[in-house]
This record gives sequence, C-alpha cells and structure tokens, in this order.
Amino acid sequence: MQRLVIVSDAWGQQVNGVVTTLTRTCQEMRSRGIEVQVIGPDSFRSFAMPGYSEIRLAILPYRKLAARLAEARPDGIHISTEGPLGWAARRYCRKHGIPFTTSFHTRFPDYVRARLPIPTAWTWAWLRHFHSPSAAVMTATQSLEDELKSRGFDRLVRWSRGVDLEVFVPRLEPSASTEPCLLYLGRVAQEKNVEAFLALQDQVPGRYVVVGDGPIRESLQAKHPQVEWRGYQSGQTLRDSLAEADCMVFPSRTDTFGLVMIEAMACGTPVAAFPEQGPLEVIQPGVSGGLSEDLAEAAAQALNCTRADARRRAEHFSWQRSTDQFVETVTRVSSNRHDGVTASS
Repeated sequence: MQRLVIVSDAWGQQVNGVVTTLTRTCQEMRSRGIEVQVIGPDSFRSFAMPGYSEIRLAILPYRKLAARLAEARPDGIHISTEGPLGWAARRYCRKHGIPFTTSFHTRFPDYVRARLPIPTAWTWAWLRHFHSPSAAVMTATQSLEDELKSRGFDRLVRWSRGVDLEVFVPRLEPSASTEPCLLYLGRVAQEKNVEAFLALQDQVPGRYVVVGDGPIRESLQAKHPQVEWRGYQSGQTLRDSLAEADCMVFPSRTDTFGLVMIEAMACGTPVAAFPEQGPLEVIQPGVSGGLSEDLAEAAAQALNCTRADARRRAEHFSWQRSTDQFVETVTRVSSNRHDGVTASS
C-alpha cells in the first residue's frame, strides 16, 4: 500500500470521534511512508446538516469527486461515512470495478429516531444497502460486529481505537477538593443522553462539570445553573479538565465506541457508563470504572476505582495497534484488486 484515498463526510473543523480517528490514523500511516489523501466536504459546495451546524454536507459531489479519484490513482479507497461523499465514492468504485473498504462509526438509526418518526428498520436497511458492496466493513468492537452480523451485514473486520498516552496524562497532585468532581465530555445533543448525567445530582453528591457544546446546551444550562458549563475544550485545557475529574460519566447509549472514555482513563479518571457496546469493550468494572443500568451505581463503582488502574487500562489502547488493523485490511483489499478480484455487486 503506497497511496490511499479516504473519503469522509466528517472532516475539517468538525470535532467528533470520526475526525479524531481519521486524523490520528492518517498521521500514523504517513509516518510509515504511506501517502494518504482525505477528501472531505471542505472541497465541495455544501450546506449545514440540520441539527449539526458544524457538519457540512456536500451538494451533488459526484463529478468533482470522480475527477479527484481518477487523478489520484490510489492503490486503495476507504469510504468512512454514509453521507453524500460516501455515496458518491461508492458509486465511482462500483462503476469502475474498484474494490473498496468502509467503516461503521455511528449508530445512525438511533440518531434519526431521536429526531424523526422514521422506523429504525428502514434506516438499518439503508445502511445495509450502502455497505453491501464493501470488501470489508470495519467495526470498532466485538459487540458492534455481533449486532451488525445479526442485521445482515457481511465481511466484518476489526478496527479498534487508540489514545495518545503522552498527551492525556494523570494529574501529579491529589485533588484538594473535599467533594468528588463528576464530568461529562462530549457533544451536548439529544442522542448523547446528557440528561441522564445531570439527573445524577439527586443521587450522587459532588461537583458537576460539562465539557462540550451542542444544540441543547442552552436549554440544559438554563435548567441546571449549578452545573459548571465549560463549553468546547481541546489540548492541555481538555487534558486538565479530564485529569481534574474523579469520575467521567459516559451516558450515551448510541455511540459505537466512545474515544473520550479512554482519553479520560489515560488521565487516570475512571468512567461510569451504561453496559452498552462501547463501554462494554473499554471499561473493566471495578477496575477502570463502573457499568450498570443504574447510572448512579456505575458512578459509585467508578469513584471507588484507583487512578492508577484507570491509567493502566488506557495503556491497552494505542493508535499504532489501531493503524496496524486498518492498514492490514486496506492492503489485503488492494492486493485482491491487483489479483483481479473486484467489489461485489
């Protein structure tokens, strides 16, 4: 594998797990001498996705995208998302008999259902159709792979996630606070279930902090003025917030992984979550956090964990190992292409 093109509707200035994963994977591949080009919506006329103003969706991108792909002449093409660019790249690859890989990052049916009265069965059928010609569908966890398999998805392979253990580090001094600090980190949006975190105030005493922004922040902040709302953070400021917390609460039931969990654990902060797909793969109950259908119980478990154990759990995840999995898959598909194997119809 010498040249790879990644097509993604999530790129540029967006702040989410997809962009973080692609950014770190590209950095690692380039350090290995692989030429990587990411084609995102910033190269096309676009409009803001309803409810997600920071996400831009390309308008009728096929002709321009096809020209870019033809000019790049990559050894492999990876389609990261199921948006307009993803569909255009899929169309190009099928038209020219080029095998390609895809990845499943988002439980899109749950996101849609939270906003519109569309049966999830319809959205799952749409996603299954999108991924059906893919030579390999990459998934972050075994539990997600099992679910996709039960829903009729084929050719599933693993692509885990990593954390920068030199950026996300534990605090050096013990907390001077006499009450625990519970933190939520992520998009403040309906599908993230932030209300479940805020509801813990009636059950788990402590100082509550929200790091992140989104469409329902204003309304939630008005209802919970006692909570510390820090907005979007990055770099050292984000690291300091994570290291300051005694427990990070991850209330989402829709994420397929949840990078912020291992970033928190790398800072020595245990994580409390529901026993859903991402947390089940990441958290060791009673060691690096707590898992329970009762989120207050999960938080109590997490607050009893040691910061050293949380850090040790995070050290199992690396971008090097994650990139190994990605490169192995795209290289195998590229080799099949040169051997005369084309994408399935």
